[in-house]
Formats: sequence, C-alpha cells, structure tokens
Amino acid sequence: MLRLLFAATIFYTVYSLHYPLDTGIPGVNLSNLLFVATLAAVLAHVDTGPALPRAALKTPLLIYFATVAVAWMIARARGDGDALSDMTWLKNAMFYPLFYFLGLRSRLDLRQTRQMIVLVFAVAALAAIQAIRQGLDYGFGTFLETHRASGPFGTSFAMANRAGVYYAMYVPVFLAIAVTFKRQKLWRTAGGVGVALMAVAIMATYSRQSYGIALVGVAIVVLRRSFLLSLVMAAAIVVLIGYLPESVTERVQETQQRSASGSIEVDPSTASRWEIWDGGMAMWRQHPFGVGLDRFHVEIGHYAPKFDGYDAHNFYVLTLCENGIIGLAALLWLLRCLLRLARRLRETAPAADSEAQGLTLGFSVMVVAMMLGNLYGSAFSEGAVMGDFWLLCGLLERYVAFRSEGVAAAAAPVDPRLKMASRFPLAARAAGIQAGTPEWPLLPRPALPRKA
Repeated sequence: MLRLLFAATIFYTVYSLHYPLDTGIPGVNLSNLLFVATLAAVLAHVDTGPALPRAALKTPLLIYFATVAVAWMIARARGDGDALSDMTWLKNAMFYPLFYFLGLRSRLDLRQTRQMIVLVFAVAALAAIQAIRQGLDYGFGTFLETHRASGPFGTSFAMANRAGVYYAMYVPVFLAIAVTFKRQKLWRTAGGVGVALMAVAIMATYSRQSYGIALVGVAIVVLRRSFLLSLVMAAAIVVLIGYLPESVTERVQETQQRSASGSIEVDPSTASRWEIWDGGMAMWRQHPFGVGLDRFHVEIGHYAPKFDGYDAHNFYVLTLCENGIIGLAALLWLLRCLLRLARRLRETAPAADSEAQGLTLGFSVMVVAMMLGNLYGSAFSEGAVMGDFWLLCGLLERYVAFRSEGVAAAAAPVDPRLKMASRFPLAARAAGIQAGTPEWPLLPRPALPRKA
C-alpha cells in the first residue's frame, strides 16, 4: 500500500493539470489528499532503513516558508484580492517542497526506494512521449505559436515553456545514466532512450530557453565524465543541427530580427521580458519589503503599463518584488543548500558504485538546470513541474545513505574466529565461540581439568 500511494503521488503530481479532479473542498486538490494519505501510510510503517542525519534542507526551507508567510501577510494587509485565493497561493508555495521530507523519511527499504526513483524517471519519459505525440499532431513544418506542445502541463500552448523546462531538467539525469552506469547495458540503453525522448519533447515545445538549458546540462555531464567524450558529443551536436526540423531552426533564428533601419534587434517576446524586469526593479525600489504574495501582476501595470497583468517571467525578480530582498536572500540560500546537498551526495556515494555515482551526478546537474529554468520563467512554484523534483531529492538522499551504509558494513573488519564459527559451528562450540546472536559475541574458552 505504501508503494502504491507513492506511485500514485509521483504520477498524479505531473498530470494534475492535465487531469484536474475537483475534490469539492475549496483550495484542496487530489494532490493534497494523496500527500496526506501517503504521509499517514509512512507514519504507520516502521523505519528499518539507515540512520539518517538531520534533513539537509530543513532549515533553509523553513526560513523560505517564513518569508513566503510574511509576503502573504503583506498581501492581506493591502485589503485587495480574494482571501481564499491568497490562502491557496500560500498553500501551494509551501506544499510541494514538503515532498522532499516525504521522500527522505519514506520508510522504504533500498529496493523500494530505488523503484520509486525509477518511477520518477518513467513518468518523465511518459510525459515526454505525450509532448512528442502533440508535436507530431501539429507537425514540424512551420513554427506557429499556437502549435507548441505542453505535454501534461496544461491544455494549451501557454504552458509550453514550463513543459520545456521540465524536460530540460531530466536531460542530464538520463544522460548521466547512459554514460556512467557500468555493466548495466539495459539501464544505459534506457538512459539513451530517455535523452532522445527529452530532446524531441523539448523541440516540440519550441521553448528556446529549454534548448539552452538542455545543452548546458549535456555539456556539464560529458565534461565531468570525459573530455574526449565531450568533444565527440560536441561534434555530434554540430552534425545533428543540420537535421533539425525547419520549424525548430526558425524558432531559434527569430530571436534576432532585422529592423526597418537594418539593425539587429531581439524579437518582441525577448524584449518584453527585459521591460517587465525593468518595471519590477522600479517596483522593488518603491516597495523594498515586497508588494505581497501574488501581487506582481496587479502592480506591474503601474511601472510597465503595456504589461498590466503579466507574470514576471523570472522567479528571482518575482520573489524580489513580492517577498522583498529578505525573501530573495532566503531563496538563494535554499538554492545554495541544494547545490551543497548535491555535492555531498556525489562525495558520499561509493566510488565503486557506478549506479549511485551516475544518479548523483545527474541530480547535481538537474539542480543547475532547475535554477536556469527560473531565469526566464516562474516554474519554481509550479507543483506539476517541481513536485517530483522535491520528491526525487529526498529519495536520492535516502538511497545514498543506504548505499554508503552497505559499503561501510562490507568494509568492516571481521574477526577470523567469527568466520570460522559461521562455517564450522561444531568446531566453534568446541573452541568456546558462541554464535547465538547477530553480533557473534566471543565467550571465554572453557578451562580444561589438568591431569594429575
């Protein structure tokens, strides 16, 4: 039952926007109910796993939650907005990072933890297949804004950028599996297939930032693995560019356009982001402690009238404007702690364990991809994009603890008399070695009567 609830949570977190189910409770969705049910199942089980240290992200997450709560209070003090809507925004901002604790304290054993990690990747591959199917339905002939795939992350092209960020985050994980796992041809093949699925899905979203994020992730993984491999990969990418669909190259080329005077300018979509960010900086200077949670789109029209009601298209700018400089500092510290956790997992993973080394390397680059994905978007607070990321973070921390504990136990010195006791119990009993407990305690050798 526990694994079934975890599996349902992993799947529905990604597909919650594609299959929204009304619970009849204001502000509560099926993801919330699944989380509560999974948490209850976790508490009902006995944890037989390794002794885990204090959660690495506990303090930074709590401080970040505190700044979000202050931003919510500022929003409510303004006297505008709907109280239920504000409470829902507060709940969503704090809810999905809690998946980290759920994965870390899941009370799953090593095999079950590994199964849940694999399931996270399988759901990502399934989501990529859905985006590819949408792309094939639209066709890759000529780029049209309304023909952008969004996969399970929405019912229209408006969510294509966030879908692209999600797929770009998983590219380095699958690539690390493909190039790092040793003597596991099946999993290396699965990693290569995963990279291909993510690449085609990103092309179907036509998200230019996701193209760049995926390339950065690939570059970091291959450089960490082998310099020669990086050269081969770079050459392959250069060759494959010529085989990309025309609509994809057209989408990239339209980033720079030639004006009527002949000068090179960026396209209106890119230029609009810079104008919004300029308006956001003016907003922050006037409200250094923030304008309140979910109030950026209300205020931006006062500083950039053309973009009244727009999102910031940058989560760091959004956090600065809504939560103030203290909120941005808390967010940056949380991201720094994420990078430190990823480094600790890489260093703790047994050097001879290619599986643990590959997963921790892929996750480390995944964190970098997530951070880059929030430069031109606000996916950090999107549960469908980030929910499984937080869960994977906790599961991997637990997985590495299992792996490192197993290596330590195998490396512990064993008394040769205990080996003898396990192989020859009768001889051990005659020698005074008692093997009745798991610790195999040694008993003193019995004294023999001397001859007269």
